[in-house]
Order: sequence, then C-alpha cells, then structure tokens
Amino acid sequence: MNNRTVVVLGLCGLASSALAQNFSLTLVPSAQTIDTSAGAVTMTMTVFGDADVGTHMWEGAFAIESDSSNVIDMSWTPALWSAFNVDGGFAGNGNYNEIIFGQLTLGGIFPPFPGSELGMEIGSFEVTLSGTGLVEFELLPGSMFTLEIVDQITGNLFYDTNGTLSLESTQLQLVPSSSVGSVLAVAGLVVIRRRRSTTY
Repeated sequence: MNNRTVVVLGLCGLASSALAQNFSLTLVPSAQTIDTSAGAVTMTMTVFGDADVGTHMWEGAFAIESDSSNVIDMSWTPALWSAFNVDGGFAGNGNYNEIIFGQLTLGGIFPPFPGSELGMEIGSFEVTLSGTGLVEFELLPGSMFTLEIVDQITGNLFYDTNGTLSLESTQLQLVPSSSVGSVLAVAGLVVIRRRRSTTY
C-alpha cells in the first residue's frame, strides 16, 4: 500500500513539473532618482519572488552586479521568514556575492512560515552611493537554482530550472539637487526596467 502511494505521488510530481512554470525575482528600489549633491546617500532595494505554481517560496539563491564605482557599500537583510541564510557579502565595485535564503524546517515543520507567500519580499539591500550618472543593478541566477517553490497543500516542490526564470534589473539616476527637476521631467528616466528571461 505504501509503495503504491509513493509511486502515485511521484507520477503526480512528474506531471506537474511537465507543465509550463514561470518564476521571477524583481528588484524594487526605494527611489530611482537619487540626489547626491550633499555626498554619499544610502537607500534600499528590495527583492521580491514570485511564480505561477505552488503557494510559498521555500529557498533559493542569487547574486547582484552593477560594476559601478558609484556604489560605495552594500549590505543584505533577509526577510523574517528566511531562517537559513548564507550572505556572500559585498564584492566591491557595485557587485554582491551569492546570497542563499530559505526556510529552516527542523523535524519536518510545516506549513511554510507566514510572509513567504508568492509575491512577497525575500529581503533587501542597503546601498550607499555617491557621484553622478546612471547605475544599473542586475540580478544574477544562483549557482544551483534561483528559486524553489512549495505547494502548501500538496507539499510538491517546484524549481526554476524546470521552467522559465525572469530576473528584473533596475536603474538609478544619481544627480545633484539642481538637476533633479530636469531629470524627472524626462520621460523614461524615472522608471526604467529591463527584463531578462532564461528558459531551461
């Protein structure tokens, strides 16, 4: 009886993984035009995770890069639901080494923790910037996988490596205060995002 149950569950898992699955990480800054006329400025960029399968984020990994000398420092704070964290740290020049996040399930604790629902926050970067110009931050996929999703009802797990992963970048415009008005008047510079998709 137990062996048959395992086989049926296994087949169900295979069937669900064969369907189209979309996963995404989105990087949302607290502001996109930054006044740096008084010197270095610190702001936040929050990472959100989402998918069209399952119910909650389970674990994942990603890095970030900008290759910009305008980025003086960066630090990462995971969301409260993420209890298993590995912080690769600031790599300099606007880049951040791989971050691993996930739920810590000791003794099979279930259901997933509140706040880990799809579309919610994974964590946030505190970024210190200076100078002027355009800085683009780009999310990079994890070394093994980027996002694992769990279904609270069935317990099934879904990985971005079995579907399509979209990683959204964001751009920040660093300007002195006298230029803020003119920059805001230029359409397209206030909200600029580029979507990068990877299909496995």
